[in-house]
Amino acid sequence: MKQTRLETPMKFSSLFALVALFIFSCAPSSEPPVDRSNYANEVTNVVEELRKLLVEPEEAALKNLTAESLTYGHSNGVIEDQNEFIESLLTEKFKFTSVEQSEQTVSISGETAIVRHILKGTTQDLGKEPGTAHLKVLQVWQKTDNQWKLLARQAVRVPVES
Repeated sequence: MKQTRLETPMKFSSLFALVALFIFSCAPSSEPPVDRSNYANEVTNVVEELRKLLVEPEEAALKNLTAESLTYGHSNGVIEDQNEFIESLLTEKFKFTSVEQSEQTVSISGETAIVRHILKGTTQDLGKEPGTAHLKVLQVWQKTDNQWKLLARQAVRVPVES
């Protein structure tokens, strides 16, 4: 089959466009690489900020520290979204009078952090007798717009040793 003059330049220009696209897609990004060297420290700081807010809740600070899509799992199986979580603290449905955290680990993966720790605290939930909490906690934090936000939290009771 004989090619016409029109087909050859079209094939050449198509090939040229594909090669140019490949070269530019492989070129290094003009954005500087993200420095994640301080992420673990940043996450440790926001975890501590949240610990303080569990004892002395402030609506604006809690809203700022949590993601709109928050899923907050309590050790009793209750799961709350961002608004329910904040409301529960403000109305003292769930009230910590003290919180201590230990054995904390922070693992960073890109813009996500996984935090594990042991939580020991005293409680005075609305309408209940004072109590204690001894929990294993998993938190997932996500860096969005240069700010760490709590995306998910799940707690389980530490088994009582006999």
